[in-house]
Amino acid sequence: MLKIYNDLHNRKQTFRPLVPGKVSLYVCGMTVYDHCHLGHARVLVVFDLVYRYLKRLGYEVNYIRNITDIDDKIIQRANERGEPFLQLTQRFIDAMHEDAEALAVLPPDAEPRATEHLAQIIAMVQRLIDRGHAYLADNGDVYYSVRSFPEYGRLSGKSIDDLESGARVAPGEIKRDPLDFVLWKAAKPGEPSWPSPWGEGRPGWHIECSAMSTQALGDTFDIHGGGADLIFPHHENEIAQSEGATGHPFVNYWMHNGFVRVNEEKMSKSLGNFFTLRELLGRYRGEEIRYFILTSQYRSPLNYDEEHLDNARAALTRFYTALRGLPLDVPPSRLFDQRFAAAMNDDFNTPEALAVMFDLVREINRIRNQQPQQAAALAAELRSLGAVLGIVQADPEDYLRGGDPQVVQGLSDGEIEALISARNAARAAKDWAEADRIRDLFKQQGIVLEDGADGTGWRRL
Repeated sequence: MLKIYNDLHNRKQTFRPLVPGKVSLYVCGMTVYDHCHLGHARVLVVFDLVYRYLKRLGYEVNYIRNITDIDDKIIQRANERGEPFLQLTQRFIDAMHEDAEALAVLPPDAEPRATEHLAQIIAMVQRLIDRGHAYLADNGDVYYSVRSFPEYGRLSGKSIDDLESGARVAPGEIKRDPLDFVLWKAAKPGEPSWPSPWGEGRPGWHIECSAMSTQALGDTFDIHGGGADLIFPHHENEIAQSEGATGHPFVNYWMHNGFVRVNEEKMSKSLGNFFTLRELLGRYRGEEIRYFILTSQYRSPLNYDEEHLDNARAALTRFYTALRGLPLDVPPSRLFDQRFAAAMNDDFNTPEALAVMFDLVREINRIRNQQPQQAAALAAELRSLGAVLGIVQADPEDYLRGGDPQVVQGLSDGEIEALISARNAARAAKDWAEADRIRDLFKQQGIVLEDGADGTGWRRL
């Protein structure tokens, strides 16, 4: 049985979906005003893993990952660049999709955008007003009344009294209570706006997800995910909004991935350790970045440094080397499936799942010469398990010859094969100087030769 750590109850719980055989999954996606960074990559990979494994278990999954395409940062960035905000957001949506594809992230079943759900957002705000959970302020903003929802704080573990002691009212806000948060912002000069019963304006950030998730999945659904930074106030506010509007429980299982650090420090522009995923993809392959993310259990902190990415490259090289030369279109063995499932059923324990795959690799290497058929079945199992994690799906030769993105590839595959033939001829003629010269040339080009009983193979570093 799959167990998930439910942040609503702070413990692992056996997963039981609302509808047998079906899972409703909503994940807070990107606010699209810039390129994705490693923290975004972790959200994409973690919940892609959840999506893949739930499908592996046989569930019919409805996976929704939203896009926030209107908020203060988007408006500010569009104004700075002097372009329409929808043009800005579309460019970064396209870039996000390219980055997700590089990480082998499957597309969600739907990807709703805030600007396409204004009717649902306005209707939910009106319901909150009608039910006494929201009010129209004198400046035209609509606020959620936090004290109208006694269970506020149950996800984050914060009490209303403790929150009140540190609450402040920002300049320009007209609230009845410092804890209240905005649902609808009155229009300001030069900002995008839409008509509403309360005048021209635009939605607050929190109400977007409540409206889009309930529109897509209903008043109550199975799993809501996102980064740990969203627990408070975003997800806390989502619960208050959604349950205040519908009168029904909002989400049964809350999942949050841990923070990303860089060399044991918080990633930030002020520390000079901030970089986009696109920059990282210039130095490492997407599969290597994905593997690195999977080396930590999703709730744990993830610490980035170059050594960890190099280790990911070495690990994948080991996997693909084990697959090399074996037929992969055979029925897979099931010898390691149970151990792999036990790891994944324990709250998606990817480090342990990877350890099972390494044991599988060792077994392939141990028997590949003496029992080639069984080795091929194990290799097919390795591919099958790798598919759950979104790794080891490339052609082994393509991966091993793909090389380091930082290295300029001076020799084509055909030139390499021709030089290997020339080296073999030199060795047959006992022309060791020429054979060594060719090997040194390969070394300079970042190409490793692998002499074996079946001939000479090669791969790029």
